[in-house]
Amino acid sequence: MLSCNYCHAFAKHSGFISYRGRMRFALINSGLGLLATASELNKLRPDADLVIAMDPDGMPWGPRTPEDIAGRSLAMARMTAAYEPDVIIMACNTGTVHALDVLRAEFEPGIPVVGTVPGIKPAAAAARTVAIWATVATTASDYQRRLIAEFGGGAAVTPVACPGLATAVDAGDGDGIAIAIADAASRTPAGCGAVVLGCTEYELAADLIASAVPGAILFGTAAAVAAQALRRTVREPASATIAGPDLSPVTGVSAGTLTVLLSGRLGKLPEAALRYRQGRELALLTPGREPASGRADRDATTALL
Repeated sequence: MLSCNYCHAFAKHSGFISYRGRMRFALINSGLGLLATASELNKLRPDADLVIAMDPDGMPWGPRTPEDIAGRSLAMARMTAAYEPDVIIMACNTGTVHALDVLRAEFEPGIPVVGTVPGIKPAAAAARTVAIWATVATTASDYQRRLIAEFGGGAAVTPVACPGLATAVDAGDGDGIAIAIADAASRTPAGCGAVVLGCTEYELAADLIASAVPGAILFGTAAAVAAQALRRTVREPASATIAGPDLSPVTGVSAGTLTVLLSGRLGKLPEAALRYRQGRELALLTPGREPASGRADRDATTALL
């Protein structure tokens, strides 16, 4: 049984939060898939603090049961809540499927929770033939079949399982990435107009994927999720008349910080993260400070053991 009385009370009863104009975002993923969204947030709000929580002790999440994924996601979210984020982002497709409702029940309305959904709808609107590259588990899931039925429109949509690609990206294994991409490209219909990146890790290899499927437009999620997270930072009551957040990049401000949690332990970006542009950009940020309360971190870390 996962327990964190401090975080539960904070999420349920604190109401809206004021950080004296400084934003803070928490991102969750079992591996490196959160780097793309974190990088987009840093571009839009370089003054914002980022707390990224990965689960190297429990990855990959794909083979785990839905209950286990939800439990680990909740424990990680509780750890990030100690840093009092404006928004918690589940920057993982698998985590969104199995844990988004649990996280929203725990933290909203005190802390908004944003999930990640593959961009099937815009891809189907842009091309007549669409391929969805995803993990083996996601490709076989009822969840993806429902998304295709709901958002595929009149496009011919082909699911393409990508065994080993997410694992290779998380490991920074260049040879493994190349082999997995070549395999998936060989099973992608010729002349495909759009490829949906159905796993957040794949965005870190977007250039290689684009080269392997020439002529196809890639549809990732990082930019859209970052924009949605910024929209959710508006903390006034819904009845108030307010303008939406400015989504143009902010310049001329002090840089935000980066806090890295590795299965609950404070740490640094994994070496594999530095193989990617997004990871190298984030590594330049100043390390973040300790949370206001250490108790929530310890309780939630225990739940991941």
